[in-house]
Parts: sequence; C-alpha cells; structure tokens
Amino acid sequence: MDVSHLLGNLNDAQRQAVTTESQNTLVLAGAGSGKTRVLIHRLAWLIQVEHVSPLNILAVTFTNKAAGEMRQRAQELLQVSTRPMWIGTFHGIAHRLLRMHWQEAGLLEHFQILDSDDQKRVLRRLIKQEGLDESQWPARQAQWYINARKDEGQRPGSIEHMDHPITAQWVRIYELYQANCERAGLVDFADLLLYAHELWLNNPSLLDHYRHRLSHLLVDEFQDTNSIQYAWIRLLAGDSGSVLVVGDDDQSIYGWRGAQVENVNHFTRDFAEVITVKLEQNYRSTGNILEAANAVIANNEDRMGKKLWTEDEKGAPITLYSAFNEQDEARYVVEQIEQWLGKGRRAEETAIVYRTTAQSRLFEEYLLKASIAYRVYGGLRFFERAEIKDTLAYLRLVQNPNDDAAMERVINTPTRGIGQKTLSVLRMQARESSLPLWQAAQECLQQKMLPARALAAVGGFMQLIGDMRERMGDWTLGNQVQGVIEDSQLVTHYEKEPREKMESRVENLRELATAADSFLLPFEDEEAGLTALQSFLSHAALEAGETQGEAWDDCVQLMTLHSAKGLEFPMVFIAGMEDGLFPHQRSVTEAGGRLEEERRLCYVGMTRAREQLCLSYAEIRRMYGSENHCRPSRFLDEIPTELINEVRPRMQVQRPWTSPRAPVYRASNSNIKQDWPFQLGQTVNHKKFGGGTVISFEGSGEHARVQVNFHRAGAKWLVLAYANLTR
Repeated sequence: MDVSHLLGNLNDAQRQAVTTESQNTLVLAGAGSGKTRVLIHRLAWLIQVEHVSPLNILAVTFTNKAAGEMRQRAQELLQVSTRPMWIGTFHGIAHRLLRMHWQEAGLLEHFQILDSDDQKRVLRRLIKQEGLDESQWPARQAQWYINARKDEGQRPGSIEHMDHPITAQWVRIYELYQANCERAGLVDFADLLLYAHELWLNNPSLLDHYRHRLSHLLVDEFQDTNSIQYAWIRLLAGDSGSVLVVGDDDQSIYGWRGAQVENVNHFTRDFAEVITVKLEQNYRSTGNILEAANAVIANNEDRMGKKLWTEDEKGAPITLYSAFNEQDEARYVVEQIEQWLGKGRRAEETAIVYRTTAQSRLFEEYLLKASIAYRVYGGLRFFERAEIKDTLAYLRLVQNPNDDAAMERVINTPTRGIGQKTLSVLRMQARESSLPLWQAAQECLQQKMLPARALAAVGGFMQLIGDMRERMGDWTLGNQVQGVIEDSQLVTHYEKEPREKMESRVENLRELATAADSFLLPFEDEEAGLTALQSFLSHAALEAGETQGEAWDDCVQLMTLHSAKGLEFPMVFIAGMEDGLFPHQRSVTEAGGRLEEERRLCYVGMTRAREQLCLSYAEIRRMYGSENHCRPSRFLDEIPTELINEVRPRMQVQRPWTSPRAPVYRASNSNIKQDWPFQLGQTVNHKKFGGGTVISFEGSGEHARVQVNFHRAGAKWLVLAYANLTR
C-alpha cells in the first residue's frame, strides 16, 4: 500500500508516533513540533493502514476550535466524511453520551446545560435562601468549591468534613445546589464529565459496549487533563483499549483550574506497554528563541525532559528592555510596533502579552495615541453577551419550564412588575414544596398567594411562555429564535439604552437569528434524537464555556500569557518581567510547584514568537496606588547573556539591591542639568519622611522632580522646589 501521503511530510519522530505498534503511546510534543499533524495522520493511519473502522476511534481535545480543526483536516486527508466519527472535546463527547443514555445516567430526557454565569446565579440565590452572609459565603467561591469537588469525582455524600463547620457548610451548599439542578433538569459543565464517568461505573454492560466500540483513543493536550478526565480515559480504555496521548509537561499552565501535569507521568505507570516518543524539532521559532526557552524551562526539576531545536537560522537576538517605569515600557513597546509597521509588516502579526489583565490599560492608552488598532483578546464571546443570554433563557424556558436559572433571568426582563418581593414568595414556595420555580408559581396563582397586581404580572409572564411554546412547535429554528425576540419585546427593552449600546445589542440579536437559521444539526445530536432547538441550546452553552476568542482584523493583539496558549505571532512582547509580577508573588511564597508552573508559563509565552521576541521590565512600577522598586524576573537570569540584546532606557536608575543586571548609576536624560543639587545615589533627609537615597530625576526647571527611596516610607516622587531636602 502506498502510504506516502500519510508519511511523506513527517520527520522521523513524527513517523514513529504515527505508525506506533505499541498498545499505548505517550507523545511528548514540544511547542511548535507539529502535534496536530501527528494526531491527524495517526487517525488516518489507523483507518487506511490498520483498517480500523472510523466508528471505533475516539479523538478528544480541549476546545471546540481544535476539535473542528481536527475534524476538517482529517476529512481532507481521508477524503471521506468525518461527521459520524467521535471527534470532539471532553465536554462535547460526554454530552453526546448523556443524550444517548439519559435514562441510565439518571437524568431527565431533555436536560439542559447550565453555563458558568447561570451556575453562579443559582448559587447566589440558594445562599441567600439559606440566610447566609454572602460576604462570608460568596457564590463565586461556592462555584469553585463545587466544580473542584466534581473534578475530583466527589458527590456531596462522599465528602468527609469531620464535622468541621466551614467544610460542612460548603457541603450543605453543594447538596442544595445539586438538588436544585436535579429538580430543574440542569447539568453544569463539571457535571457533564462526572455523569459520563458515573454512567460507565454504574452500568458495566454499557461500559463493555463502549470499550468494544471505542477501542482506539487519541487524546490531545494531555497535560491539561484533570482527575475526572484522566479517570474517564482509564475507565474507557480498560486493559484492551489502545491509547495514544499527545502532551507537553512543559506547557501545563492550568493547575489553578484543576489540570494535573502529573497525569503525563502517571500515564506511563497506569497503562500497559507504553512507549514514549519525543517531538523536539520545532517548526515555528528561530534558533535563538528556542535556545532561550530551553534554558528557562531546564530550571524546572520535575519534568520528563526534551530540548527543542530547529533547522532554521538563529534569527535575531532576544531584545531585553529595562524600562524606567511602566509608562516608559509601554512607550517603548508601541514605538517598536510602529517601526514594525513602517517595514510593511501587519499589526495582526504582533502580540503584547502580560501576566495580569490590569497591565493592558497603559498599552491601550499608548496604542490609541499612536492611532494603532488593537484588540484585547479574551473578551466576551458571542454567546456570553447579555442580550444573547436573555434570548437563550427564553428559549430554554420554552423548551423546559422547570429551568429555574432561565426563569429567574427573564421573569422581569423586560420589566413587567415582578419585583424581589414577588420572587421571594415564589422561591419560598418552591423550597417548601420541593418544586421548580415554574410549578411553585402555578401553585401561587391557584392559591392566590400574591397581591392582585403581582398575580397578574406572574400570570401574564407564564401565559407569554405558554403562547410561545404553542405557536413555535412547527416553526423552523430560525423562526423560533426570531419569534422569541419579537414576542419577548427585548428589542424595545434595549432601545432604552444609549444609542451605540442599543445598536450593538440589536445587531447581535439579528446575528443570533441568522446563526439559528443556518444551524446544521450535528450527527451526534441527530443520533441522540434531539430537536434543532435542543441541539442549538446545547451548542450555545458549550461554546460559551470556551475562553478562546474568535478571528480578528488587522490589529495588535493584547492578551494574558494564559490566553496566548495555542497561538503564535511573528513578533511577541512579554511585558512586566519582574519578580512579584512574573513570576507572580503567590507562586514565590506558596508551596506546591507554583513557581514551576509560572516558569512553564514563561516558556509558553516565549515559544509563541516566530521571528522576534522582546522582553521588558520596569525599574519602578506603580501598583495598587504606590510606587515599587522592581527586581528583574528571575527568569531573565536563566537566559544565556549571549542570546540577549539589552536595550537601556533613556534614564538609568539605581536599585536598592544588587542584581546581575543592575544598571550603571548614570543619568542620560537630556532634561537633567549638571547643576542639580543632588546626585543619584546620594543620601538625603526629608523633614517628614526622614533619611533616604536619591534614585531618579525627572523634568527640569520648576517642574523638576526627584525620586527618593526613604528608609521608612519607601519610594516617593517629590517636586524639587518644595521638597526642602538636605544632604
């Protein structure tokens, strides 16, 4: 058989991974080493060479975008439709299973997915109903606690709290929340995976069926799996399944949301006959960038070890800019982008990445001044916008009147005179009767438990939903969405907002109707017997669960280091390379490998750059209302000096500590005159702040300022004419 189309464009390590005959294979794929190509070609190899049925293969990854790309590329390579194949995200595949086996899973047939925002709304309501102080028991923390327990495979009854009052209260909130979801037919994101795992645990014959049916498993981004995902793969594979996982322990950066880098090591321990293949040839970055990234990540002790290399040239050295302060840093970065654009390059080829979202403000300010278009990556996705979620909540309620979260969202949107007092009565009735809000509202209407005006308002709302359900039964999905938008009068509601905001919301509602009109029922939803509306609502919820942004126009990209994962740009700036900022202060003081995860984050950021990489730090940075002296990030000291072109700022300042990259104490700012009364490094005294050391000057004449690092009060900028400093 001619397999040149499968192997011809692969390097030796990639071929080894694609053609492996081992039962289980771990592919350690470095950044930019072609891991997606390996997965696609492995899938094609199984089908075309080993004659595995496409229906016997499960290929799982972490984002809908990656799953879509995998499906499309596999279809192009195989020249057959991949629609019936089990290719998707962990959550998407779990959802497919639960739709097909809702009875065995103990779910309602038409269960709906609760997104993160609505999950928090439900928890806030339950916490309030319990009479708890939300400042002590915040809904966001309850959400984190519950999702973390589900990621560990724990239901409320399996959590040992040893009568500890705080833990016992969190467990109680978990119990209330879970009971609410079961009553209303709701499943959150963490529940999708846990229910799917329990489905197999509790139904051995069903597990045997799927072990036989899905005998070949391909798992992407394996370093990002959490406990329940790892257990899910182990359970499905059993002793007979063949598993190939692709991951990079050096790119595990999501420990804060449950990902366990240890799973990469555990795979070789828990699965039989594992061979490890390392993909180390990089097809993205220049030699200098790779050498620097290798040098940084080599300082992590608990790693499996690999070294990226490229056949391409060394490329430009890495630029390191030592900025006077954060304004100087932003100015320099934007000036470099202007030079880049002046060479005929595009703005979309550049990215400014940083550790915290707060760092974006100054870059936005300087980009605006320079009239350079930019986009802050990771903003609200389409299905997360308020007007879209309002419309979807109406649709959910039409589909399932027991959806408490949907009912709470739209019962008074637009305003129809149903205030908090009325809602409190409905909630109390629901709680006392153990009923969903909709059924509790019906009881309140029948027993006239509300004032006349409130009864009319609640009755009118329920009549509206009933009329929608009755009229939309035979409509197309596009008409159903358009009908809800019109009948709910949401457009009229949003017309009360400022013109620009109103126009944006109305355009988004039109786009939602267009999206529904062109929506194609996926094979797996058709297989599970879902209606177009049920499928569309599930699609919207799963899409809202992702954090990656959509395609962009020609503009500079601003994003956090976490958001940069999976992306690449010809020119990358990593700003704020200072200890306490990056690595983050928490990682320095907390145990548990946090510093190593920060170093992996640095490695990820550096390997986003294809041609040029610029690192910057500020000598002084104003944060949380005070100016702080900054020590250059320890990661900078891990980069060999021969790979760096260090650029000095227009003014050098003194540090109150020593450092391998400590600047010379000199002032090169032309505004500083030779007859200043003080010199950098000189000890001075202030009547209020006491003794200190001069560390910087700024301006001239009556606007001249001096910065002094006082022994007790810290760094202060003072107007020289009024400071009354003495030597």
